[in-house]
Amino acid sequence: MESISLKDYTTYKLKEKVTVLVEPETQKELIHLLEYIKENKLSYKIIGGGSNLIFQKDYEGILIRLNAFDTLKIEDTKVQVGAGYPTLKLALKLSRMGYTGLEFATGIPGTIGGAIFNNAGAYGSDMGYVVESILVITPELKIKRMYNRDLDFHYRTSFLKQHPDYICLEASLVLKKGNKEEIIEIIEDRKKRRLMSQPLEFPSAGSVFRNPDDIPAGKLIEEVGLKGYQVGGAKVSEKHANFIVTDGTASGKDIVAIIRTIQKKVKEKYQIDLILEQEIVE
Repeated sequence: MESISLKDYTTYKLKEKVTVLVEPETQKELIHLLEYIKENKLSYKIIGGGSNLIFQKDYEGILIRLNAFDTLKIEDTKVQVGAGYPTLKLALKLSRMGYTGLEFATGIPGTIGGAIFNNAGAYGSDMGYVVESILVITPELKIKRMYNRDLDFHYRTSFLKQHPDYICLEASLVLKKGNKEEIIEIIEDRKKRRLMSQPLEFPSAGSVFRNPDDIPAGKLIEEVGLKGYQVGGAKVSEKHANFIVTDGTASGKDIVAIIRTIQKKVKEKYQIDLILEQEIVE
């Protein structure tokens, strides 16, 4: 697959393109691909659901999607899941089976590998609370198991985010048995609140900035008058100012321009540096 539009591979539906996109189906194929990339000194990036990525320009390298790594094995309260398994799908499946601990992820897009990489979270919980261990490919292309204590989980970050040359292949999660009806009730209530407060009807990548300690990022963006602010095919949501939404014609540059304007205005008025939750791919 060559010269592919990223519209179908990013939740922002970006119009940028990538030179080559590869979807290896086994660990062996992935290692052979990485060997080829390293031998030829090629640029590459691992992606999952593209739910946290902003491409500023066409990516002249190889994007590697691990969506074929989607195995799932459930034994009592332990779950072994491939890095390419959709986070939301897993969270809903396990919650409906009466497992508790992953309810927070029933509104989080992307894949398990990406969720661990970013330490995705909501409602006071995150992946650091449920991940027992992960299987990775190291920079030396060896397969290694890393445990929770090694993964340096903190608010929206992890060892993997700080060391992107380690690639998550699968994860072992530990959950608890709960009351199925109560779990479903919590999920449905949160879903209703999200539908009322978030612009889920438009392409986006979720929350753009981390919330500072004292005031939500969305409130700060509203206060500096940027709700509805538009550049090209992207704009600050009028429903929730910590979301940038697109109309399907946006470029990564449109989104980055909005991000920089928000950071500048908030810094000028409040002396607060808003920290980006999403990743700008150079």
